[in-house]
Parts: sequence; C-alpha cells; structure tokens
Amino acid sequence: MTMNPELSAALDEPVATPRKSRKNNPEKTRENILQEAIVEFVQQGLAGARVDAIAERIHTSKRMIYYYFGSKEQLYVEVLEKLYGDIRTTESRLHLAELAPVDAIRRLVEFTFDHHDRNVDFVRIVCIENIHNAEYVKQSGTIKAMTNTILDSLGVILRRGAEEGVFRAGLEPLDVHLLISSFCFYRVSNRQTFGEIFQIDLSDEAVKQRHRQMVCESVLRYLQA
Repeated sequence: MTMNPELSAALDEPVATPRKSRKNNPEKTRENILQEAIVEFVQQGLAGARVDAIAERIHTSKRMIYYYFGSKEQLYVEVLEKLYGDIRTTESRLHLAELAPVDAIRRLVEFTFDHHDRNVDFVRIVCIENIHNAEYVKQSGTIKAMTNTILDSLGVILRRGAEEGVFRAGLEPLDVHLLISSFCFYRVSNRQTFGEIFQIDLSDEAVKQRHRQMVCESVLRYLQA
C-alpha cells in the first residue's frame, strides 16, 4: 500500500506536547481580592462597600469572593489584618536590635512617618474602624498579636537605652508607641482639613522633611535622661 507523501511527512514530525492549562493560584486570587477590597472600603466605608463592585474590578463573581472570605464583614476584617500586617512585617525587618538605642528609635520614627505618609489607605481604613468603635479589630486576635511585637521590640530598646544611660528609666513602651504614631497618623488623617484651615500643603516635600525631623527630635528629647 502506497502512503500519501503529505501524510507520511506529517507522521514523521515530532508530536507536540499538549499545552498544560494554567493552575489556579488561590493565594494570588486572595491577594487580588484583598487589594481591590481595600480600594472599595476606603472609598465607600464598610456600610457602603459592595461585594459586586469588588468582583467587577477583578472580573470575578461574588460567589468566588464569598468562597474565599465568607462574608463582606470577614473580608473587611482580613483587609484590616493585611494593612496592620504590612506595617508590622516591615518593622520587623528594620533590624532595630542591631542598632544603638538612639539610632534604633530614630530609624523606627522615620519608618513610621514614611509608612503613614505613603500608605494613606491604611490611615483611612483605621479611621473607618474607629467610627465602628473597633468592632472588627476586636474580632481579630491576629492584629493584637502583631501589635505586641512592636511593643516588645520597643521595650528592649528602651531598657538598653536606660542601661547605657542615654534614656531615662521607667519609660512605658506603649506610651512611646502612642507618641510616635499619633503625630505620624494625624498629619495624614487630617491632611485635608488641617491644610485648608492653616493653608499649608502637608504633602510638600520640604514640609514633610521638616516634620519628619521634628517628630524624631521630639521623641528623642522625651526619652533622653
């Protein structure tokens, strides 16, 4: 039997390996949902946020979001955990224990200032959660556990500073944390009203650098023996 030359050539060619379908990446999907949820909650608040709108942004379905997070409220809790987790995780990479006490405090203050300035969404979500009287923070043991890490780290720095005679004794880590956070948070949370009332642009680079130096010096002078 004579084989058709074209068929014979086709049979001689290597068989192409079937293309494997891309596997689902649950972690990537969760991250995409969380990122778009941040936008929605910041813009609309918890009450006004719509799961439909989040789904539309990432071209998925409400069912998919509920599959990963269960409810809008649980999604909001995980948004809180992500935003608090971002700042706590980065703090843990500052290597504060390797620095002299004064340098460690300066690095922590500068980082806190910069993080708040660059992460307006974090500040806005925290403002929203305060409107809800921390109802959803109360549901998250994760946030409380993460926050304890910075207090522990601050406690070590303050003790070392007292032992070396550069910081006064008896300082409370929580008080120092509040002192640092309050200024850094306020200048972002009240940027619009403060700026309008006093006619100052808090996003101006020269103003930011002046305030960054001011909060560092204020904290260190409070701590020093």
